[in-house]
Amino acid sequence: GGSGDFASRLIAQGITGPLGQQLIVDNRPTGVIQAEAVYKAPPDGYTLLVAGGSVWIFPLLRKTVYDVQRDFAPITMIERAPLLLAVHPSLPVKSVKDLIALAKARPGELNYSTTGIGSSFHLSAELFKSMAGVNFVHIAYSGSGTAVSALISGEVQLQIGSPTALTEHVKSGRLRALAVSSAEPSVLVPGMPTIAASGLPGYEVLGITGLWAPAKTPAAIINRLNQEVSRVLNSAEVKQTFFNRGSETVGGTPEQLAAAIQADVIRMSKVVKDIGLRLD
Repeated sequence: GGSGDFASRLIAQGITGPLGQQLIVDNRPTGVIQAEAVYKAPPDGYTLLVAGGSVWIFPLLRKTVYDVQRDFAPITMIERAPLLLAVHPSLPVKSVKDLIALAKARPGELNYSTTGIGSSFHLSAELFKSMAGVNFVHIAYSGSGTAVSALISGEVQLQIGSPTALTEHVKSGRLRALAVSSAEPSVLVPGMPTIAASGLPGYEVLGITGLWAPAKTPAAIINRLNQEVSRVLNSAEVKQTFFNRGSETVGGTPEQLAAAIQADVIRMSKVVKDIGLRLD
């Protein structure tokens, strides 16, 4: 589902020949449904999961039958992208430090928009609030378009959202970008400082899409899939295609994907606990 559909189809085109198998992309609603389908599948390498953050964040918010770290075998990270912190131009801030200072001077007066409770945008903003010791008010909208429109109109004052959705409005002057959420500057948003380096040390959030098989899938199968998918992701054409859509291809080892997910689960589980968020 979501961006995973795009990634799956590109990967399928590249590995069908070498594997001698026809790959079928089975779209399921984003969230736990796609993970549950793979959780029940035999560990034979014929049913795989391509998914983003909702698959490991949802279990922090409500009871699920699976645990990503326990019930799935990581294969490789497909893509990653930072989020972008943007504000309405009327807000008298030019940096993360300025924003934190203003929020401390006006507690509870600044609103931020997201695509919904429990979304990556929501938890990323709550992480920012927790680390900075500030109080923004969360306003949830029905989708990315309405959340961005609310920011452009001044209905809300800030958002930590998708660079793809925000950058064109930054270029037109309707929004002001302050920083990206990655630990290091990103080639996807050239010249933009990081949140960590410009006022909030240690802050890091990345949008990640990964590839998994059911737990207990033999290591030989995992390794073969890792090699074939990484080969596709490292091709210049595929790299450019992902870049044009606003993300970087990654590849890498199963262990690297597992470590990235574990770090995000630790980071976001603390946020969820601190704000008392449950969707049950």
